[in-house]
Order: sequence, then C-alpha cells, then structure tokens
Amino acid sequence: MSGVSATARIRAEPDGRGRTVLRELAGDGPLALRRSRHPDDDGAAHVVLVGAMAAPLGGDRLRIDVHVAPGARLLVTSAAATVSLPGRQPAPAHYELHLTVGAAAELHWRPEPVIAAAGSDLRLWTRLHLAPTAHVLLREEQILGRHAEPPGRLASRLTVRQNARLVLDQSTDIGTGAPPGWDGPAVLAGHLALGQLLTTRPCAPDATSRTAAFPVGDGLTLLTALAPDGRALRAALDGWGSLSPAGVRPPSPADRPARAALPAPPGRAAGP
Repeated sequence: MSGVSATARIRAEPDGRGRTVLRELAGDGPLALRRSRHPDDDGAAHVVLVGAMAAPLGGDRLRIDVHVAPGARLLVTSAAATVSLPGRQPAPAHYELHLTVGAAAELHWRPEPVIAAAGSDLRLWTRLHLAPTAHVLLREEQILGRHAEPPGRLASRLTVRQNARLVLDQSTDIGTGAPPGWDGPAVLAGHLALGQLLTTRPCAPDATSRTAAFPVGDGLTLLTALAPDGRALRAALDGWGSLSPAGVRPPSPADRPARAALPAPPGRAAGP
C-alpha cells in the first residue's frame, strides 16, 4: 500500500491599502489550512496549519508551497505538533517546505514542534528563498520520541538562498536508525530536543538561554539550541525574546494546544 501524496499552497499579496490578502489558500489531504486573525490585527495575514488526518506516516510525500509576494506580510502557525508515525510499509515519510519571500515582504514561520515517534522515519527539507530586502523569522523545533518512548528517526535539511545565492545548507540526521554518533558529544550530546531560529532581525538574547548564534548570508542570523525535552527547548528559544519584530508576539500558553492528538499506527485516523 503506497502512502499519501499531498501539496498545500499559500500565496499572500498586499492589497494596496496596508493589509495582506490570501490570493491562494489550498489544502490537500492531511494538510488543511485555515485563515485566522493575526494576534495584533496589524494588517498581516495569518494561516494555521491543521492536521486533517494522522500524518506523516511512512511512505507519505507531503509538501507545502508558500509564496509571500513583495510587500506582503504573513504569519504561519499550526494548531498542534506534527507527529511522524510508522506506516504500513517500511519506507520513510517525506515532508518538504518551499518558502519564497519577495522584496520588502515578511514571513514568520512558527509551527508547533515536529515529533519523531518510535518506529518512524521522516525526511524533512525546508527550502527558503529570500529576495534581497525580504524579512524572515523561521522557527523549527524537533523532538525525538513522545514521552517515555524511544525515538524515531528524523533527517532534516535547511537550505537558504538570498537573491538566488546559496547562503546556508545544513543537514542533521538523528534518532534510532541514524548513522552512529548522533547522540554523542559532537551532535546531540544526549539531548532529545533540537531547535533553531533563522532571522533577519537584530538579536539581543537572554543571557540565560542555552543557544548559540551564527551569522549567515547578508543580515541573517541562525540560532540553535539543544534541550533535554520540548518544554526546555521552547524556553531556550523563547529566551531570544527581543528578536520578535513588531506585529508578532511570542505565543502565550493559551495559544498552545495542551497536547497533540497522537493516534497509534499503523492505521490512519481522521483529525478534528
């Protein structure tokens, strides 16, 4: 039995009156999209990713295409964590994000964590294309295993191009089944949660946050963090509070789902 193939599309454009409109909002299969009110109601558009069914499972091929036209502003969040699960066939799941941000446009990509459940194998590839004057705040949180279970495998890659020039190509391969050494001192050092922020905004981190910062490209900064669990990882990333630009606030506890729905494999259950 083959997995599910699905592609969702988002296109945001300025309306000429200081607000951003969604010219295209097309979900597909397990990738459901919902319009939402922006937290600050400042004219930016807000899209929430909603899981319509359990995904990704082994063998799935999922893709999200996001295009932020010149001058537009878009915030993308998710209603719950993305949980990678084993499928009926022993094949990895593939999840691709293609994010394009035009001149003087702004994208804030702030989904809930990706969790690699026991027995799963996920290949995640984020491709970001930035115009020279584009702004971005891209946040990724990756967690190995649900509570009190062994981890699955999560191979991820982040490539960033600025004005068509490759400025970052970073890969990690962690979890059960990954090449030896993934949990050693050179990679995770025994931690189970990995996160990163990529931003064009000036950074003034909290001195207590367990993060490291690296300049990449023209005006871009990559911040990385390791933590023993998802809660500690979120606290570490939230320590960079001052990098959140006007118009985007850090999510409050009320914004966060208490718990993601975690259906058991191998079947595929419908979401809410």
